[in-house]
Amino acid sequence: MSANFEAKKVVVEEIKEKIQGAKSVVLTHYERLTVAEVTDLRNRFRNAGCEYKVYKNTLVRKAFDELGVTDFDNDLNGATAFVFCPDETSGCSIIAKAVKDTPVLADKVVPKSAYVNGAYVDAEGVKKLAAIPSREVLLAMLVGCLQSPIAKLAYALKAVADQKS
Repeated sequence: MSANFEAKKVVVEEIKEKIQGAKSVVLTHYERLTVAEVTDLRNRFRNAGCEYKVYKNTLVRKAFDELGVTDFDNDLNGATAFVFCPDETSGCSIIAKAVKDTPVLADKVVPKSAYVNGAYVDAEGVKKLAAIPSREVLLAMLVGCLQSPIAKLAYALKAVADQKS
């Protein structure tokens, strides 16, 4: 076995571990990005606990094949970056927000598909995932909904108590 082949096997194992350790993996097409734009994207992903990485498509295809996933064969063409995320929606929403904040990126960074909780998600599904708030935001909204009736009851009881005194 050649040293190059062994090095590729190590990279495939690394990719497999990252795929298995992430709740979602977003595949995105990138083209003509400047160093500043790539650095900004990497920082956005890093701040959210995601990892933005570029691998050879053949190595990623091999890793997915070893995991028994063949849905990505059509998406692993051209310049592809991979975003490994600790939750289901952060990678998609960061890409959408980056494109919204910097309209120049609209043609340069285009989501291809995603691997979310062991399932293939197409480009339209990635756009829908980007519209979903993060888990923390959803929990905060739930707490607000649960707290609202209790707060209204407390205000009503206080008003009745103030009126009687």
